[in-house]
Formats: sequence, C-alpha cells, structure tokens
Amino acid sequence: MLDAKRLLDQFVGGQGAGPGSGEFLRGMGGGALAGGLAALLLGTKTGRKLGGSALKLGGMAAIGALAYKAYRDWQAGKTAAPGAQAPRPVSAPLPPAPAGTPFNPADEAGRQTLARDLLRAMIAAAKADGHIDAREQARVLAEMDKLDLAIEDKAFVVDELRAKLDIDAVAASATTPEKAAEIYAASLLAIDVDHAAERSYLAMLAARLNLDEMLVAHLHRSVADATAKEPARSLPSA
Repeated sequence: MLDAKRLLDQFVGGQGAGPGSGEFLRGMGGGALAGGLAALLLGTKTGRKLGGSALKLGGMAAIGALAYKAYRDWQAGKTAAPGAQAPRPVSAPLPPAPAGTPFNPADEAGRQTLARDLLRAMIAAAKADGHIDAREQARVLAEMDKLDLAIEDKAFVVDELRAKLDIDAVAASATTPEKAAEIYAASLLAIDVDHAAERSYLAMLAARLNLDEMLVAHLHRSVADATAKEPARSLPSA
C-alpha cells in the first residue's frame, strides 16, 4: 500500500526521511530539495536547500509550515516584497502548522491524501521545463532502485513521471484555499525558477488555483526565507 506521507518525507528530506535519501543525493544538487529524493528529478541543477527548522520538520510538515506562514501573513495584510529585503536566517524558527487545519490534517486518511496531492504537484512542477524525457526517466528509475523505497512507492513515482503533464489535474486537487496555497508552495520547492517554462508553469498554476497575487508573493517569500538562496527578483509571469 502506498505510504504517500513517507514518500513525501523521502522527497523533501529532513526529519522522517528514511535511509537511502542521504549521501548519494546530497551531491546532486537540485531545487530547494537537494538531499531529498526530489533531487533525482532535477538532474544536475544546483540550487536551494532547506535549512534551519524547515529542514528539521521535513516532509509534509515543512511544506505545511511554509504555506501556513505565508497564508497567515497574507491574511494579516503584511507586505511581501521578494528581493527587496534580505532573507531571514535559515536558522530562524518555523513553527509547524496547527494540527487539524488544512495545512496539517488530524486524521491519517487526510494526511495521506494531502501527501499524495503534494507529491503529484511536485513531480508535475519538476517536469515543467521538459528536461525529464524518456532517457532521463530511465536514469531516475535506475537511481531509485538504490533507495529504500517500497514497491508501491516506486510504482507511484513511475506512473507520475510517465503521465502527461496536466496542470488542471494538479489544481483540481485543491479543495480549499489553504490546500491551494500548499500545493503552490510544494511546486515552488520542487524547482528553481530559472527557466521560462518554469515561470510560465507557476504563473498558470497560480491562476488555476485562484491564488491572490499577494498570497503568491508571500509564498515565494516564505520559501525563499527557508532556503539558502536569494529570492527571485520578480514573480513568475506567463
């Protein structure tokens, strides 16, 4: 049986990530998730790494905390200005999202559903620039065989890698505004926004998710603050 939450922990790294998601992947770079299974989907790109308390939280807890912070700041009317201020230290505390909220479901079924939808969003985002072709898929699958993953977990990743990129399907899983924010945060974590196709994908995703422009800015700010890389100077535009 697919354990989506455990697989998501493998993707993001940090607390909860099982054996096999460490030494080999740490040298590969890739997105904000260097050191996690998601690095396999990013080839040899170099980029951000989760740091501080976000890394300690790991997996779904880290994504939920980042999205919750952005959502709370947006609701409070705070200003998010990516690139206009220095990012806060990666060691700054990032409290987990409250239990029983859409960011942190209280029941196991809810956690598994959320983790599965976040995984699909991250894999879709990783495919946005088109670099995961058939040859790259074969390489990823070969490297996955070296990791401590259950057969069902590997099958899920294989199916998602081979599936046609469907941004509408990703957006359709956002059953609440909070989950929409978390799906966007997960997508943003999975990639470095350094390619026109990635910027276009994120812009389309934000539109499909009906995210307010300022909330998107807060999500970018939240992710940038939790990583060791300067935030983008501007938001993605189609």
